[in-house]
Parts: sequence; structure tokens; C-alpha cells
Amino acid sequence: MRIGLFQPDIPQNTGTILRLAACLKVPVDVILPTGFDMSDRALRRAALDYLAHAEIRRHESFEAFDAWRMSEGHRLIALTTHGSVPHVDFAFRTGDVLLLGRESAGLPEAVHARADARVRIPIAPPLRSLNIAVAAAIAIGEALRQTGGFPAALDQGRLGQ
Repeated sequence: MRIGLFQPDIPQNTGTILRLAACLKVPVDVILPTGFDMSDRALRRAALDYLAHAEIRRHESFEAFDAWRMSEGHRLIALTTHGSVPHVDFAFRTGDVLLLGRESAGLPEAVHARADARVRIPIAPPLRSLNIAVAAAIAIGEALRQTGGFPAALDQGRLGQ
């Protein structure tokens, strides 16, 4: 299971997602360009000391990312307000990449077209969307629950210690 970030705009959201991913042992794919300095030094401020525990792969473009993920056999699951399937009704697999769009613009239609599935998190109308870090947490939590992918420490009752 992986989290993908398509050209993120806000370093604090990326830092929060990297912290989430480090805690859950989920790699993160960042598709460049970003709207901020993506160096480890700059990310340390947003991700605190969790950055050292995060597995980050940077991709120079969506095309490079898409070629890599297809060569590795990963399904691309777009998390989008335009999704047709609620996340709790979707059957996640261990090799999935859950892709989130830019905070300012979401995912472009060309990326939607390459996705193996479009999944949405149901929210109350007339509201439009969740913060991407919150959406990432909700979706990866459900995906890991379905696939039994939570880290072993959680299974041993050490949550919150």
C-alpha cells in the first residue's frame, strides 16, 4: 500500500501525510513539481522528526510515476470528489497507490483517465471536499483495515503508548 501526492501545494499538508505514512509504515510517492521546496531540509520543518522514518520516492512527472507504478504492478486509485465508489465499498489491495490531488486543483482529467478506480470519501452536502491530509488518513486507514496492513505494534495493543 502506498500514498501518492500529485503536485502538492502546501508543505504542512505534505508534512502531515509524511508523518502519517511514517507511523503506518506506508511509502509515499510525490509527483513533481510541488508548490514548495521539496528538499529534506524543508520537509523536516513540516514533518518534524518523523521524516527520518518516512519512505519517500520523488517522481519527476506524472508520466514517470505512471510508468514506474505500472512496471511495479501497482493499481492507481484516485481519491477524488468525482469518484463513483465510496471508499468503504471499494475493495483495496495491498499493492494499491492511493493518489491525492493538489490542494488547489485536485487531479487533472488526464490523471483521472489513467486511474484504475476513482474512489470518494462521502461528505455532507453542500460541502465540497476534505483537507488532503485528513482524506489520506481516512482512506489509508480503511485500505489498511481491509488488507490487514497496519503495523504489528498496533496489533499488540500498544496504540497510544
